[in-house]
Amino acid sequence: MSGKMEPMSHPYDLDHLLEAGQRLVRSVDGLRGEDWTAPSLLPGWSRAHVVAHLALNGEALRDVLRGAVDGRPVPMYESNERRDTDIEELAQADDAEIRERLLASTTTFADAAQAVPGAAWEGRFDRTADGPSLPLGAAPTMRVREIEIHHVDLATGYSPDDWPAGWSAGVIDGMVKRLDPDVGFMVRPLDVERTWEVGTRVEDPVVVTGPVAQLAWWLTGRSPGEQVSSSRGVLPQVGGW
Repeated sequence: MSGKMEPMSHPYDLDHLLEAGQRLVRSVDGLRGEDWTAPSLLPGWSRAHVVAHLALNGEALRDVLRGAVDGRPVPMYESNERRDTDIEELAQADDAEIRERLLASTTTFADAAQAVPGAAWEGRFDRTADGPSLPLGAAPTMRVREIEIHHVDLATGYSPDDWPAGWSAGVIDGMVKRLDPDVGFMVRPLDVERTWEVGTRVEDPVVVTGPVAQLAWWLTGRSPGEQVSSSRGVLPQVGGW
């Protein structure tokens, strides 16, 4: 046997990463004039803010991957305050500049992901200079999640129902881990044979039902729409993502 470490398989679906980016860019290419300053589905953010955030997020995660390959670890963001300032500044730029930054970050992130050696995916990176620390292998999932969810936030016609089959369940997996409700509840899709417990198990819990994509969307803190319902009539409160 050789002493070489077996490479870790790439922790991402390259086809989904590329296709999600292409779908997003097509939607952004359809924006004209005042479309950019129109409200998105995110309170206080225009569509320009959402696209600026996606561009900067792609650049930040790309740099994280490049740093891991070069042996020069870098945090994803200098600080949360700097992240917010950079988004605000880019959102005020010319539409063409924002679009070009998004297109470039979409391409360069995918390139950076393909350049990471298998074993390097076992490393970690910091979200900000003072933490928290995250697994490097989570970066591609983070990027796809940002693209897919914020694509819907653009309010250009793309919806959770357009997400790839099976992907919504993964979103629920991630959202359930971050939630800590005052009273635990159950999530039970009508179109997927899975059930999730959210928070601490309780006797006779509230059960939230609906299509899996719409449940995933609601668990990110977005409006649930008419297809999501609660066994008690009132939906549990979930924080924003």
